[in-house]
Amino acid sequence: MNNSTKKRTWRFVKSFKLRVFVVITLIIIVPTILGSIFIFNMASDGYLNKKIDKYKSSNTMLKNSIVSEGDLENGNSVVVDTQIAQLSKQYNCRIEIVDSRYNIVKDTDSSEIGKTSVSEFVIRAMTGENVYVSNKKKRYVEFTEPIITTAPTADGKTKSSTIGVLYINYSIADIDSYNHMLSRYVIIADCLIIVFALLMAWLCSVIFNRPIKKISQSIEKISLGQSGNIKENDYSEIVEISNEFQKMIDRMNTQETSRQEFVSNVSHELKTPITSMKVLAESLIGNQGVPEELYQEFLQDICKEIDRENDIITDLLDLVKMERTDAKLNISSVNINEILETILKRLKLIAESKNIELVFETFRPVIADVDELKFASVATNLVENAIKYNNTDGTVTVSLNSDHQYFYLKVIDTGIGISEEDQERVFERFFRVDKARARETGGTGLGLAITKDIVQKHHGSIKIHSKEGEGTTFIVRMPLKYIV
Repeated sequence: MNNSTKKRTWRFVKSFKLRVFVVITLIIIVPTILGSIFIFNMASDGYLNKKIDKYKSSNTMLKNSIVSEGDLENGNSVVVDTQIAQLSKQYNCRIEIVDSRYNIVKDTDSSEIGKTSVSEFVIRAMTGENVYVSNKKKRYVEFTEPIITTAPTADGKTKSSTIGVLYINYSIADIDSYNHMLSRYVIIADCLIIVFALLMAWLCSVIFNRPIKKISQSIEKISLGQSGNIKENDYSEIVEISNEFQKMIDRMNTQETSRQEFVSNVSHELKTPITSMKVLAESLIGNQGVPEELYQEFLQDICKEIDRENDIITDLLDLVKMERTDAKLNISSVNINEILETILKRLKLIAESKNIELVFETFRPVIADVDELKFASVATNLVENAIKYNNTDGTVTVSLNSDHQYFYLKVIDTGIGISEEDQERVFERFFRVDKARARETGGTGLGLAITKDIVQKHHGSIKIHSKEGEGTTFIVRMPLKYIV
């Protein structure tokens, strides 16, 4: 057996279709077999019990005849002899009558007549006990019963006395033929039920597996690059699975669109400074005798474009590092208040150049488990943006607070604000609310994307609230204790 055959066999053994087939087959067959065994035993026992009831009735009739005919006192009775002969022939049984002196007076096997019977069962029957023995293995039942007469006494009462014993051995060999016939019917019925069970199991496995097969075929088409949807309006579980797959496909399509847009944006952003540098360089080359001051100006512009290109590449590298699933954070317990104070001091000169007031509001000391450098990058990014996109003579307020589980960083500005439709896109790569102003401020369009990734790596969240012309508020929530 080659590897492909082994794989197909193993795949079939583990398939949902086979398991449904086996489970339904067992659910039908196992109770059927157990029920058949129970019914067979009940029927066999019922048949035997009915025969024993008939035997007991015949025994009672024979004893009554012996007593009424006075067979033991007056000698042979034609009625009793005829009854014994009929009973022996009808049931293939041996009958003995023992008198009160333990002598065998009648026996369908004539060899025992006149002999003394002192068996345990006869002795017990003489005391008035009914003895019954059943031997299913040897296929016989025995009855040893007292023959009792009643006579009136002088005081008007009746007195019972045992005048003999009736012994009958019945053959139950015919129960074998009955059991054989019964087992044949049971087996036929079981075979029909098993065939029905196999057909039903196969039908159910096909029906139950059909929506799963459809989903599998749809996934296979999509994996081959063909467009398609996974939608099954069948069992509720299948609907849930198909909905989840569809959501995953939609996310993948969205990611693919985002990836293509990202590649396009990266190409554009990287190409723009190069194009500018080429234009500046060609201008210098094409113009002879240009004043030194113009050379200096052009070279400064080229240096700015080089710095801009470098900033874009650095941000891209940071973004790629953050998006790696195995990216590690250097978590340590740090004083968030001190980090923010340091950042605000460093950015104070930039704010003063636009006459923007920096305000730091802290409600309590906050110690949290964060990557100090990356958290500083988050805070710096948010405060720098608040300064860049603020109005002259505006205000930037940095607020820090915490509860028992999280700490909250708010950066509030009084700047240009962001429209409602743009608020959902501010964390996209290379997205800029005001592209013209972004060129002036030197932004790469990657800062907020990097910020969001860092916050999420810390199991936190970042939200934005803004209104055009009134300002913007960014709210960062991060856990005090970092849990891996």
